[in-house]
Amino acid sequence: MFGFLNVNKPSGITSHKVISILRKITGIKQIGHAGTLDPLASGVLPIAIGKASKLIDYMEEDKSYQAGMYLGKVSDTYDIEGKVEDTRYRKITLEEIKNILPLFRGECKQIPPAFSAVHYNGKRLYELARNGQIPEDIPSRDINIYKNEIISFDCENQILKLDISCSKGTYIRTIINDIGNELGCGAVIFELTRTKSSDMNIGNSLNLTETTTKEEIENNLINPLDVLKMPVYQINEYEYNKLLNGNKFKNRSDKTGNILLVQNNKILAIASADCNYIQPKKVLL
Repeated sequence: MFGFLNVNKPSGITSHKVISILRKITGIKQIGHAGTLDPLASGVLPIAIGKASKLIDYMEEDKSYQAGMYLGKVSDTYDIEGKVEDTRYRKITLEEIKNILPLFRGECKQIPPAFSAVHYNGKRLYELARNGQIPEDIPSRDINIYKNEIISFDCENQILKLDISCSKGTYIRTIINDIGNELGCGAVIFELTRTKSSDMNIGNSLNLTETTTKEEIENNLINPLDVLKMPVYQINEYEYNKLLNGNKFKNRSDKTGNILLVQNNKILAIASADCNYIQPKKVLL
């Protein structure tokens, strides 16, 4: 079995639990996922099955989310699963929200939350945070928020829902926390749904149930060629034999950089190409 799978992860389980479920159904151990979703979050979780797991790092990971938050609350985890406190702040108006949202669009730097899986000095940040050891120098990362728009706002109950599109590595919990800080009232996320990751959309995602079969998973597999946004190089028999031994060969095209080596509509390898030669990097044979 080889390919990508667009799974709709339910809220309440980890991304790793989805992998465990799929391993049990398929009997395949070589399964991975792109873009971890917190247990609280639901929605699109891209899965790679078989040798397709070697291709995960080459997926474009721009994502879209729908996020629901409570204004007037704060939490150590930035969501309702942490220690939530009521700030007892006055009610925020829709106009105030519209005024600050442009601050959270475009390229910027973001500090990951303390309760996250980011590595810090050989440990996960959440491991340190659970022991009360929250570093003051967590490295920031460059992100891009393409869209941040209001879906709905319940002024009476101070519930705001946003439609957010962003680059890989963006923490929505941090965006929500920063919005709360900018409004001066605090904010915690209570609901998060990933609606899109790479070219996978929630509308055609697969819901895993107790009756999901191996055949159903096979029928929903996506050819990585339909997902990866990289130049395709069709190899001939001579190049195929070179590839079997991991050897470089002459570049017959004008393609350079990372490329997909393909034969009969199947990806055989990821390679690096310059004007003269093609050097295999990850062979899937």
